[in-house]
Amino acid sequence: MIIDTHTHIYTEEFDADRANVVSRALAAGVGIMLLPGINASTIAPMLSTCRTWPGICFPLIGLHPEDVREDYADVLEEMEKLLDGDSDFRLTDENKPSDLRLQTSDNSPASGPLAKLSSDSLKPAVCQSNEEPCSSISLIGIGEIGLDFYWDATYKAEQLKAFESQLRWASRYRLPVVIHQRAAFDELYALMETFRPEALTGIFHCFGGTADEAERLLSFPGFMLGIGGALTYKKSTLPDVLRNNVPLDRIVVETDAPYLAPVPFRGRRNEPAYIVEVVRRLADIYDQTPDAVAARTTANALRVFPTLDSTR
Repeated sequence: MIIDTHTHIYTEEFDADRANVVSRALAAGVGIMLLPGINASTIAPMLSTCRTWPGICFPLIGLHPEDVREDYADVLEEMEKLLDGDSDFRLTDENKPSDLRLQTSDNSPASGPLAKLSSDSLKPAVCQSNEEPCSSISLIGIGEIGLDFYWDATYKAEQLKAFESQLRWASRYRLPVVIHQRAAFDELYALMETFRPEALTGIFHCFGGTADEAERLLSFPGFMLGIGGALTYKKSTLPDVLRNNVPLDRIVVETDAPYLAPVPFRGRRNEPAYIVEVVRRLADIYDQTPDAVAARTTANALRVFPTLDSTR
């Protein structure tokens, strides 16, 4: 079995054929898919997808750094209610199968950032029950969170504060964390250092850095490097970095679907079934069979997310 530790199959890119995407993933040997959140509006479709495929799809909750704005603190406050199990929000289709929205327990429209940021244009898979609380689905981690100053550093201060707040969630609730970083390595590493005594666990998502960066990130013993489609790209320096500096027992595999499709699918919408190309490339790098790489990376993912072991 392969675990895709990072996929966004709940987004609108998969609305037309989500069931087929899941079927292809299962046929390819992907038995578990982890679904990190992005922002408040993705919570409903993410949870709905996990309800539709229980035991296969598992949700995380977090505010992606590119979605951090002035109101980030209000958004985080509402998200934390789901972690606490104190939220009154319920999923309902309001008798419209394509119109999923968040409602309060008295069926009045939800207030606060979750309502403000959710969209009637979302068309996720229909909830199995229109009275089931969001908190009834176990959130298995915090993510996707982190820092991203690549395109725009306008909200740099807010990103740093949001990242710190969500790392505190990981510590308080003893949950693994999935961390995104782009053009912000030094800032991210410095903040992670302040949390070293907390012994956090998790994944540094979409790693594509240098040997020095790999060494520094792996100095956090509870963390794995998430490796995806970029590994297969012709000009990628990642194969040499991994071969010479990263043991296979510190790697998990991911797609980040719908993004970063591996060769030979580069340029298309990515999907979990394509993760086999990442496994094959890792097998070449580490001179092992694809089956051995699949088994090792699955075991690594289960070390980070031990609650998944009970689903096997």
